[in-house]
Amino acid sequence: MTTEVSGLAPELAGAKKGTGVVPAASAGERFTSYDPAAFEVPSGREENWRFTPMRRLRGLAGPLDTATALIDGKAEFRVSGPTEGLTVETVAAADPAADPRIGEAGAPADRVAALAWSGSPAATVVTMEGQLEPVTITVAGPGAGRTALAHLQLRAGTHAEAVVVLDYTGSGTLADNVEVVLGDGAKLTLVVIDDWADDAVHVGAQHILVGRDATLRATTVSLGGDLVRISPTVRYAGPGGDAELAGLSFADAGQHLEHRLLVDHSAPHCRSNVVYKSALQGEDAHTVWIGDVLIRAGAEGTETFELNRNLLLTQGARADSVPNLEIETGEIAGAGHASATGRFDDEQLFYLRSRGIPETVARRLVVRGFFNEIINRISVPALRERLEAAVEAELAAMNDER
Repeated sequence: MTTEVSGLAPELAGAKKGTGVVPAASAGERFTSYDPAAFEVPSGREENWRFTPMRRLRGLAGPLDTATALIDGKAEFRVSGPTEGLTVETVAAADPAADPRIGEAGAPADRVAALAWSGSPAATVVTMEGQLEPVTITVAGPGAGRTALAHLQLRAGTHAEAVVVLDYTGSGTLADNVEVVLGDGAKLTLVVIDDWADDAVHVGAQHILVGRDATLRATTVSLGGDLVRISPTVRYAGPGGDAELAGLSFADAGQHLEHRLLVDHSAPHCRSNVVYKSALQGEDAHTVWIGDVLIRAGAEGTETFELNRNLLLTQGARADSVPNLEIETGEIAGAGHASATGRFDDEQLFYLRSRGIPETVARRLVVRGFFNEIINRISVPALRERLEAAVEAELAAMNDER
């Protein structure tokens, strides 16, 4: 089974220069570089960009001189957590030459990520050792009308156990890279929340390296912002790695929320499970989910599954869902994917209404149940309550519009 894969440089993919079209190829050949000039300016027709409204990127994917001139702000990092076992450092530049830890989890696979990597004024490195209570990292945008680049690396040491909440807030435009490095036997629970103001644009790349016998439980929640595009890539540093990635998105009128995942199985006897759910309401509400899984020839014993569900609450909303599975060996434990997009289940609504529940309340109950699987994965009670309240606020807006 083969799949279309984004991010290939035209010279590697064999495309005609200047066409802006990249043919299907193996995810194993995906082009990466720290240099934004190594990537052509995307036209929006490339597989990696075809769902993204390019004009709303505010010049981030344009010519380098134009994009560089846009950088006039700074993202603010605030880290809070236990005093023991937690170290926060600032590296002068997001450059492996400045600190060999930088780049350990991976390299950029598109032009905007490379721009953020090469142009970030510094890198924040957060290291966790031992067992830690929740660590909260708040990233505040540069402010309305401003653009910033940022780089963050999270490191869970050997056999460390930690819960990290990465909370994006504020206004403006941000392009960033987040590296996540799990040492051997580490256990990391990561919750990423895009709770931006309505004007914000966030283009983020996540580079995740799961160590031998390490466990990652990551949940991404996208609620705010005008345009949010997050691209996680998961790799395994040794056998026995286990990664679960869950996602929740609620898109309103005119909002674009995009998640593009690649899980790259190259080590034997590793596991991955992906579950993303989106609800959409309002004219031109748009969600995109691309789920690429690559099982390389040496990844015997791999077990993987990915699932995407989208619930269209009103007319005029659109959800694009593309699961891709590429397998290079038959010696696996199991692999599969599923995707579905639809409207309210009439039978569920009829069942609830037949028991005296008003239609508006019945609809809210259905959506709550739809998201319950994702929200219940979050182990921090206060955070879980916050997200439940946010979903309730979205549902209240839906009922007001009706």
